[in-house]
Amino acid sequence: MRIALGQINATVGDLNGNVDRMVRQATAAVRGGAEIVVFPELSLNGYPPRDLVEKPSFLDRTQEALARLARETAQFPIALVVGFVAPADSSVGKRAANAACVLSRGQTVFEQRKMLLPTYDVFDESRYFQPAEKQKLWIWKGRKIALTICEDAWNDTQFWERRLYTRDPVDELADEGAGILISINASPYHMGKRTQRMEVFQAAAKRHALPVIYVNQVGGNDQLVFDGSSFALTATGEPLATCPSFAESLVVFDADARPQQSNLCANLNDECEAVYEALVLGTRDYIRKCGFARVIIGLSGGIDSSLTAVLAVDAVGRENVVGVAMPGPFSSGHSLTDARAMAENLGIRFEVCPINDTYHAFLGTLEPVFAGRQPDVTEENLQSRLRGATLMALSNKFGSLVLTTGNKSEIAVGYCTLYGDMCGGLAVISDVPKTLVYQLSRVGNRRHNNAIPESVFTKPPSAELRPDQKDTDSLPEYDVLDRILKAYVEDMLSPQQIADTLQYPIALVRDIVGKVDRNEYKRQQAAPGLKVTTKAFGIGRRFPIAQKFFE
Repeated sequence: MRIALGQINATVGDLNGNVDRMVRQATAAVRGGAEIVVFPELSLNGYPPRDLVEKPSFLDRTQEALARLARETAQFPIALVVGFVAPADSSVGKRAANAACVLSRGQTVFEQRKMLLPTYDVFDESRYFQPAEKQKLWIWKGRKIALTICEDAWNDTQFWERRLYTRDPVDELADEGAGILISINASPYHMGKRTQRMEVFQAAAKRHALPVIYVNQVGGNDQLVFDGSSFALTATGEPLATCPSFAESLVVFDADARPQQSNLCANLNDECEAVYEALVLGTRDYIRKCGFARVIIGLSGGIDSSLTAVLAVDAVGRENVVGVAMPGPFSSGHSLTDARAMAENLGIRFEVCPINDTYHAFLGTLEPVFAGRQPDVTEENLQSRLRGATLMALSNKFGSLVLTTGNKSEIAVGYCTLYGDMCGGLAVISDVPKTLVYQLSRVGNRRHNNAIPESVFTKPPSAELRPDQKDTDSLPEYDVLDRILKAYVEDMLSPQQIADTLQYPIALVRDIVGKVDRNEYKRQQAAPGLKVTTKAFGIGRRFPIAQKFFE
């Protein structure tokens, strides 16, 4: 049986565009001699559709798009496995179901509903979908196929120490005599996720002695980046075919043959390289799917804005990136020099918009009200807010999206200015710890002939909002800070557990944890960011702002 892995980049709500992508890939699959082409979870609608599912018009137009896909592939000698939002069968409960159907010769010949609906991290499917009560095998040309949707194949009784659900759909379908497992997915990327997926499905293949077909969505949708990385495994868990990470792909292979090197794509083994590709893809898709073509970045001459600029160039091309330096009263000479040098090395447009005069004019306006009070962080933040206003003015005038440049370490502890450096439409590196920023910048330099000057790597990080300011005036060294933040934000350890595990003073840990807790109000007003770690600030982390529980 020849099967095609149809790894597509679906856009949420672009029903006709998604149909076009599937028709193109189905056409190519026919040319490759495939009998089945498998597309990702909710490939017709894009994932996650979120509250669009609540719109009756969205459900109606989904049915129209599915009918169009069936019509346009009616003459194809191939079966299409398609993920879509289906109307719920029951009059009780949710109005929709997360479903997969099989189209053949213009007709729906099989349909399966998702049974296990995730409600953790970034997932909220129980909010929208009615779960299936039972599932059945798809019989195709004498083959019994277990067709599952994402989470339904992630609850193996022998893989997880603590399972989330009492039922295992794969186990149930295998007991009914399944001869092959097909799993369609919209599984977002985070560091280590590709390895974890392979381990989960290799364990399932070996346990049930079933070949596995795993197809995943690729592309960025809002804060989530989907890496694709689709694959097929033999019944012993050996890779039979693979798709590249972070790119659309169609791979046709023989499910009954031995593995062939031609069906195995060379994938990124280095996780730092993978994060870089995830950020490029997520940035590109966010910009284009939101209807923008060009971006603006405030260039401070520091490592964060430098990395953001390099990523932007890879995402949309140097001709669509503008870097803006906004020197103020405490900016060092090398900040402007480094920013200009990097812009020239990248070949992007570079503008200088000083804020000195505006800053002093603003101070003059506020002087009568501030009379008798000493300068403090207020005057520091004013500089950052003037820079934010400058970038947003340029954004309005030229129709360009502002990319913010704050990293996860800063955002975690509130070392950022609300309505200042947090202004913008996309926070590209908001889930990237500072220590990883330096590593990703080296990746960027390898790809761009050392565009980021070496001095940017070696100078002490500084917001330059007061004389001789350094980040370490307010924070511990970043390698220390990042370890504490990972333990608290991602691993959910208590301050005492962190202090005991990392051997750091408990007072230091409590200080950092307190900063994280107190700055939730800032993060919930931040631009959306791209998720690349196991726990990002954004839709997957839901803490109240007005609350009294502190560690």
